[in-house]
Amino acid sequence: MRLAAMLFFLMLFPLPVFAGDYVIGDGDVLDVAVWGVKELNVTVRVRPDGKITIPGLGDVTANGFTPQELQKSLSEKLKQLVKTPIVTVSVKEITNSRVYIFGAGVKSGVFDLSRRTTLLQLLCTIGDVKGADLKRSYVQRNGKTIKTDFEKLFIGGDTKEDIVIESNDAIYFPVLADKNIYVLGAVNTPRLIEYREGMTVMDAVLEAGGFSKFAKQNDTTILRREGGKEVTIPVKAKDLWNERDLSQNPRLKPSDYIIVKEGMF
Repeated sequence: MRLAAMLFFLMLFPLPVFAGDYVIGDGDVLDVAVWGVKELNVTVRVRPDGKITIPGLGDVTANGFTPQELQKSLSEKLKQLVKTPIVTVSVKEITNSRVYIFGAGVKSGVFDLSRRTTLLQLLCTIGDVKGADLKRSYVQRNGKTIKTDFEKLFIGGDTKEDIVIESNDAIYFPVLADKNIYVLGAVNTPRLIEYREGMTVMDAVLEAGGFSKFAKQNDTTILRREGGKEVTIPVKAKDLWNERDLSQNPRLKPSDYIIVKEGMF
């Protein structure tokens, strides 16, 4: 619900972040007009060799130019045909602007950029990212990594982390190594639970059927792997229930093990 509201807000009030001018590429369709000379007004598609054909000029390179740059180039070339040419170039159809999405965390593919698109809008468009490790995801542009860690943006809702996606960007989503929580020991239904952002110890214990009657609630432990080492986090769950000590209800991370010890008293 929060994410849907955020996307709606972005559609109404775009972020104050601007990409560079659009760069014409192979396959784009251009409207070229010369004021007062209708014979030079043409609609052309940029060929695979990056060129277009203009009456009176022949083949002209368009690939790699912005529309404004191409206007200036054509104006100079047309001076041999028109005394003071006033040229306008507009992009009628974009076929060159694409983003490449890859990695085992999402369904890989090519995304067409038909309009200005931010990273958040793209994340909402590509569908299920639950299997992706958003912290290790990144955007590459011209061979350089320009953005890492999508978690603050997509999960935390920090729109300051958003960026405008540009043509030929490559976005990598590694798979989340283990997105399960394991609840073992003195609970009614020991089981694995799919990790959810913000999940706490008590959320997991309750989903495992709650403590068994023999559970030593104050002898609950989280086992976690961090930096290649095993970390043990003690949890006094009884103090949480009886004394409302919220410090005893830490948030979990993917692949955490929760172990509840058993005792007769």
